[in-house]
Amino acid sequence: MDKVEQAYAVAKERYGEVGVDTDAAMESLRRPSLSIHCWQGDDVAGFESPDSELSGGGIQVTGNYPGKARNVEELRMDIEKLLDLVPGSHRVNLHASYGEFGGKRVDRDAIEPAHFTGWIEWARRRGVKLDFNSTYFSHPLAESGYTLAHGDPEVRKFWVEHGKRCRTIGAAMGKAQGDACIHNVWIPDGEKDYPVTRYRRRELLRESLDEMFAEELPAEEVKDAVESKLFGIGSEAFVVGSHEFYLAYAVSRGKIVCIDMGHFHPTEVVADKISSILQFVPELLLHISRPMRWDSDHVVIMNDDLRLLGEELVRSGRIDDVRLGLDFFDASINRLGAWSVGARTTLKALLAAHLQPLARLSRFEAEGNNFARLALTEELKSLPLGAVWDYYCRTEDTPVDGELIEAVAEYECTTLSRRV
Repeated sequence: MDKVEQAYAVAKERYGEVGVDTDAAMESLRRPSLSIHCWQGDDVAGFESPDSELSGGGIQVTGNYPGKARNVEELRMDIEKLLDLVPGSHRVNLHASYGEFGGKRVDRDAIEPAHFTGWIEWARRRGVKLDFNSTYFSHPLAESGYTLAHGDPEVRKFWVEHGKRCRTIGAAMGKAQGDACIHNVWIPDGEKDYPVTRYRRRELLRESLDEMFAEELPAEEVKDAVESKLFGIGSEAFVVGSHEFYLAYAVSRGKIVCIDMGHFHPTEVVADKISSILQFVPELLLHISRPMRWDSDHVVIMNDDLRLLGEELVRSGRIDDVRLGLDFFDASINRLGAWSVGARTTLKALLAAHLQPLARLSRFEAEGNNFARLALTEELKSLPLGAVWDYYCRTEDTPVDGELIEAVAEYECTTLSRRV
């Protein structure tokens, strides 16, 4: 028995003393799949042209660490390495700007499933499934700060067509993989200062979305989600697609609500929204990120926000109805390292939630014994989560925590450092 197994044996006994079956917890962790965002690998630049770069849309990536993916082949290589470092079976989330355009300029209102055939075939070979996002930033027709809520009907027409084509691409992905592709819509539309046309802008957005979603596509192939935001760079005073707007739109139109952890006020507890929204919708999409003072998309770590999120997902009993997507980007450190830490930490937070004696805690609460509930909750924080996590990683043939740094460093030495 090696050190990982020895530590797990002790942890299993210790958790058993408080009524937790660690084997069952690990089995529960195998069910959910993370939808891993491709854009961490190249700083959200995409591959529409050789000099593609992120611009506009209230999004900013800081840092210039060497070794970013410069083309689709390198990005896939990095994602494959990432999947070897993250335990479990996961999905890959693409933006429309990551198609294979053959060196030709293909505008957003002209993209087709053919531009993503390579991704579909790659996913089939690698045994992963794909999700998709329309791309409403880094484009001349988004420079005004408006897209689907633009005052010019011709600009709105362009972006509506883009959305329609993205839905078709998502459906092609879903059909090929035998599982619905989640197509998510986020737009940057908003104002730096206070507008006088709030109602009209939201009316335009509603009309544009209705037109975009007018065609009924098979739910087994593609499902549409809409993502809100509180504010962005250049839209500090007003965002058209607010939480209230998209929540009402999704419920009334049968769409999925997307909740991004960075798209709310810093004092809001995103985990608290889950139990409310799931009362009225069949499923939910989460974008897991870490805001720091603003929607800064820092790498996910085990902070209180993530712990609370994991706990609410497990305690609600609806975790199977929640799609879990990652959405952060950090160019100041090794990009594979950022990816792997964020993905692994998200799973670790779910494991921590599964390692809680929910029946016992619920009983204390029902009895009004709030002291016992509090004491047990605090006791759980010092139990050997890491030992269970390492054992889970070992059973999934992925590095334990103590091996991750070396694994990333080796890939940097053999692959990333040669991208000059």
